[in-house]
Amino acid sequence: MQMSQTARLLIARHAPLAQPGLAGRRDVAADCSDRAALDWLRGQLQAEQVWSSPALRCRQTCDAMGFGPQLIPALWEQDFGKWERDGAPDLGELSPEALAAHRPDQGESFLDMAARVQPVLNAARGTVAIIAHAGTVRAALAMAVGPSALSFSVAPLSLTILIRHPGGWAVECVNRLAPG
Repeated sequence: MQMSQTARLLIARHAPLAQPGLAGRRDVAADCSDRAALDWLRGQLQAEQVWSSPALRCRQTCDAMGFGPQLIPALWEQDFGKWERDGAPDLGELSPEALAAHRPDQGESFLDMAARVQPVLNAARGTVAIIAHAGTVRAALAMAVGPSALSFSVAPLSLTILIRHPGGWAVECVNRLAPG
């Protein structure tokens, strides 16, 4: 795949979950009540194309901003397997590489998820707005910084921007939030 063409990815994390917890692949609702943050984010997502995870929380966030996105199944959040039901255990001290490779029981590792997400992102041309998940944002960041992407905080309704130049991916901003 030729990757010399420039691309700009405007990646927004969906609105907060209506019920707290680790959602992963569970199709849970979003709380789209923060109109100011949604309006700010909508203004930041000026793009030629709009893509979204098909997750309910992402579709609701798109609806709240007035977007009719192309739904891309590969953009789904990481499958955390049994952790989605039982909660994530304390994994102790793991290096970014070991954490990225760790696969929850009946789930997928960050590396598995990144292998699913990154080809879609690498196929982007021009400016693309993406409404997805924290894991999707970190998979995008990993194209520029590797497994250390797992250390980034990704808040709901935040914006992360990556730009592809002929030499590879560069990070313009991470976790930008609405003023106030």
